[in-house]
Amino acid sequence: MDNKKVVMDAEGIDRSLTRIAYEILERNKGSENMALVGIRTGGVFLAERLRQKIAVIEEVLLPLGILDITLYRDDLQTSHRKPRLGKTDIPFSLDDKKVVLVDDVLFTGRTIRAAMDALIDFGRPMLIQLAVLIDRGHRELPIRADFVGKNLPSSLWEAVSVNLTEKNGKDEVLIGENR
Repeated sequence: MDNKKVVMDAEGIDRSLTRIAYEILERNKGSENMALVGIRTGGVFLAERLRQKIAVIEEVLLPLGILDITLYRDDLQTSHRKPRLGKTDIPFSLDDKKVVLVDDVLFTGRTIRAAMDALIDFGRPMLIQLAVLIDRGHRELPIRADFVGKNLPSSLWEAVSVNLTEKNGKDEVLIGENR
């Protein structure tokens, strides 16, 4: 990615996650019967951070699941890259739970569609809500986030990269030309 520009720094990410945590609790009238599921990889780190923020507010540690959507992607047949499978770990029942699905960037909506298909294979949630750090637009499917850290209008030729301390050693969101 050339000509990178920081559009969100560590403090901005933290503020956005704090706001999202409060919005989740407000919309759901608390944390009862709720679980967080992070989409591998960036969504997992963000879901854990939301879990900690909600624990401080509500004094309860929500169940946390990790979802790998590799085998649910609709581009497996057309991709030239060999898929790298990660582990899905949902150590609780999803039946009748309010599930907040967490990801770092919402773009075309195809990842979220795959994630919902995968979740349904694990049970029947009462509802599924979507929390994302960045919504960059350009939807190809009728999917929208319930909780958004930052709306980031972008062109199709730009790349949005979310760097998190847990993976990249630094919290920041970058945008730049995709080459």
